[in-house]
This record gives sequence, C-alpha cells and structure tokens, in this order.
Amino acid sequence: MEDDRRAWSEEDRAAYRAFVREHHPDVGGDPAEFAAGLRALRERAATPAEEPDAPIVFVTRQSALPRLVSALSARRRRKRNPRVR
Repeated sequence: MEDDRRAWSEEDRAAYRAFVREHHPDVGGDPAEFAAGLRALRERAATPAEEPDAPIVFVTRQSALPRLVSALSARRRRKRNPRVR
C-alpha cells in the first residue's frame, strides 16, 4: 500500500484525507460506507503512473569495507599533536 501512496497525486491525497476526516467511524461515520469509500479512492488512485521523462540511472556505491579502510587511512594520516611530558 505504501508504494501505491507514492504514486498518488496531491489532489488524490487531499481527497483521501478529506474523506477520512468526514467519514471515519471514530467520528461518527458508517463503517460500511467508510470501507466502500476507501476502496473506491484506492482504485481511482491505482491507475498507472506516467512514464518518467528522463532516463533512469543506477548509481553504484562503494561497499562498506573500502570506505572503512579509506576512513581509517585518512585518520591515520592526520598529524597528531606531540605529547607533552
């Protein structure tokens, strides 16, 4: 369901919130009408999203080990203050 909500437009979200505020059983709405309305809103918003305009690019990240080694090396290279005796 979370993936469905990401594809919803702002108008769909606003309509969903308004419907829930008005018809939720906790505020005196009819449970059957509430369930039917939610189903209708979800079906309306479940239409496929438009194709993206830009091409999708996958970016690979360095694995954790090389990043860790790099961070430790950088830390080791830093100049430390001389100890005072």
